[in-house]
Amino acid sequence: MDYFIGIDIGTTSTKAVAFSSTGVVLAKQSSGYPILHPQENQSEQNPQEILDAVIHCLTGIAAALPQDQPVFISFSSAMHSLILMDENDQPLTNCIIWADNRAGELAVALKQTPQGEKYYHSTGVPIHAMSPLCKMLWFKKNEPLAFARCTKFIGIKEFVFHRLFGKYIVDTAIASATGLLNSVALQWEANILADLGIEKSHLSSIVACTHIEYLPAKIESNAAEQLKAFKQTAFVIGSSDGALANLGSGATVAGSMAVTIGTSSAARVVTSQLITDKSMRTFCYHLNGEQYILGGASSNGAVVIQWLKEQLLKDTTAYDEFIHLATNVAAGSDELLLLPYILGERAPLWNPDARGVYFGLDIKHTTAHLIRAAMESVVYNVYSIGKILMEKSPVTTIYANGGFTESPLWVQVLADTFNLPVNVIAVEECSALGAVMVGIQALALPYTMEIAVGKTYEPDQSNHQIYQRQCSKMERLYELVKDEF
Repeated sequence: MDYFIGIDIGTTSTKAVAFSSTGVVLAKQSSGYPILHPQENQSEQNPQEILDAVIHCLTGIAAALPQDQPVFISFSSAMHSLILMDENDQPLTNCIIWADNRAGELAVALKQTPQGEKYYHSTGVPIHAMSPLCKMLWFKKNEPLAFARCTKFIGIKEFVFHRLFGKYIVDTAIASATGLLNSVALQWEANILADLGIEKSHLSSIVACTHIEYLPAKIESNAAEQLKAFKQTAFVIGSSDGALANLGSGATVAGSMAVTIGTSSAARVVTSQLITDKSMRTFCYHLNGEQYILGGASSNGAVVIQWLKEQLLKDTTAYDEFIHLATNVAAGSDELLLLPYILGERAPLWNPDARGVYFGLDIKHTTAHLIRAAMESVVYNVYSIGKILMEKSPVTTIYANGGFTESPLWVQVLADTFNLPVNVIAVEECSALGAVMVGIQALALPYTMEIAVGKTYEPDQSNHQIYQRQCSKMERLYELVKDEF
């Protein structure tokens, strides 16, 4: 049997899913890796560990399906990563990920200038520490020797592809999230590169999301042996995780919005053109072809629950048991509220200095209240992003994906907060499915992946009223305390 692999290089793990030509999941494999924090406001990962995870996932799929034929492997990847490479193609740095805030002060200053505004409207990328543009400016200012030694500024998918194929290439979707790409022309923006003091040769060659590579005869010996099952397999470069989550969840039609809550969280709608925001609150990245995704990404998703469980409460129960405690608390958490900005914040605040605050603690509040307030706060922040998107495009249905969909309570909070029905897709890994859909297009195969809805959550009007009050309170609270961060 022929099968297709979608592989998603995420923040905390890489996941690979094998699909049949009818969209049936045949096998799954995942491999995790840590986030490193060498200094305050710094978040990095070892790029070699991520490459090893990719290889591990692919070999795991091949081992699970030894009698079947892999037709193609198509890639999804997290955005906004940066690795400085030297003239010998060796990393000068770790992979600096989206959560890194070392360029926060610089980004805040740039955003307030006409130059920063011009950058935003040209690229669709908000001026924030997450942006590779701002990270590069930070290196130029603070580590000029490393900046000068760097011959290539790349992201994690580019690192993987270089190690496998010996080429520095980047798809338009990942490139459009760097802050360096003119998102209309889909070419590196000459003015920004000139301001940075770099040439196009410092960046990867831009290719379409449907670009195909095959393994060369000679690659690193350990990888060659491990990937021998894929010598005849097409490798499709694919797109970004956020864009492919929309595609893989079916949230590409008018009136639909995709909401992802994984480590981080995001709300996104699909458009046919670059759309920027006068107040620079939203992003607009390329998806594939003539499609763009308009949205906002929060730095704080399920990582807030993980922090609460592991760091604050030192809880050792299973994750699902921990989350289930929140079902014992009514909507609104008895007026307990959390500003969930433990990693600073991207959309809609774009404030790397924002921090977390529990507000309204009372003698009656329990561990279950802390958990539910945290879950609700993550949704409130997604709602604050969604409101901006709905100003530009009416939404009638939400398509949910990410790890939070394993919690019926959390999904119901989303439906109640937005007062909209929420469809949870039967396939958990929507970005991997979206990658496979791009792969089918790339190879012009006569297949269509069916996107099955697992369950629809209808909103509760009474809970919606409670959540509206809490959302408003959260916005007022942030305004009151933001100058104290």
